[in-house]
Amino acid sequence: MKELYTVIAIIIFGYALRSCKTIILRKLGALVMLLASGLCFYFLCESVLAGVLAMAAWFFLPWIELLTRIRNQRMPLENKLRQRTSNNLDAFPNAQQYINTLERSGYEHISNCGWNLGGVDQLYQLYWNAESRSVASLCLCEQANATFSYVTVTSRDIANGIWRTTNFPFSPTLKPCPSVHWNQISCVNECVEKLLQQHGSFLHKQGFVDDDLSIPDPDQLEQELEHELQRQIDHNLQQGIITTHGEDQFRYTIRGLFYLWRQCIRDMIRLC
Repeated sequence: MKELYTVIAIIIFGYALRSCKTIILRKLGALVMLLASGLCFYFLCESVLAGVLAMAAWFFLPWIELLTRIRNQRMPLENKLRQRTSNNLDAFPNAQQYINTLERSGYEHISNCGWNLGGVDQLYQLYWNAESRSVASLCLCEQANATFSYVTVTSRDIANGIWRTTNFPFSPTLKPCPSVHWNQISCVNECVEKLLQQHGSFLHKQGFVDDDLSIPDPDQLEQELEHELQRQIDHNLQQGIITTHGEDQFRYTIRGLFYLWRQCIRDMIRLC
């Protein structure tokens, strides 16, 4: 019984750490829970190898979905945004707060549009600010009755480079184009004002001044979204992450599945 009580005590300790508000303590709690699973199999099998394999198994769990749903998934090569009315904002955490802060920060609403990518319904509310030479998009995502929202702020330099700051909670599922530079901040950062400050700092670190940034054209925001996704798809085709299926669809290659697995591991470590 001593071994059972030891594992239970470690699990309780790990759960207590996971309940803390401090990020470091929560991550330490995840490590303690990982240790508990290893000790459980170590005591059952009386083998250190069994304990190590039990802990390693957590990092291979994403392959269940990768080899079932993702491997059989087919997505369109060309995507067109559709004009959409706004969803019920109450169903999306922090959405109304994001909108209020963007409007207070001088961003003007342009349009609502959306598409469905990989089974995720995405509605974009597009904003622009001529003074800061930037575009902000509030994305409302819904998948299998689960909803979340995030904000992305985009600036373009005069050499057509794209610089983005976002609190998108997950790692990208396709490789970004070389001209697109991401500054991904923590998804627990629900303050748009801080996100805008982070974007300004991101541009400042690159040595940009106002004259280095191009003024967005509000009439072209939707077309730019479509063209950027198309360029990203073309880039991933060249990189071997995806391959064509038929005339108008693509699917992930084996190399692409390994890329997604690495992204899943990054999210597991970052979000734990």
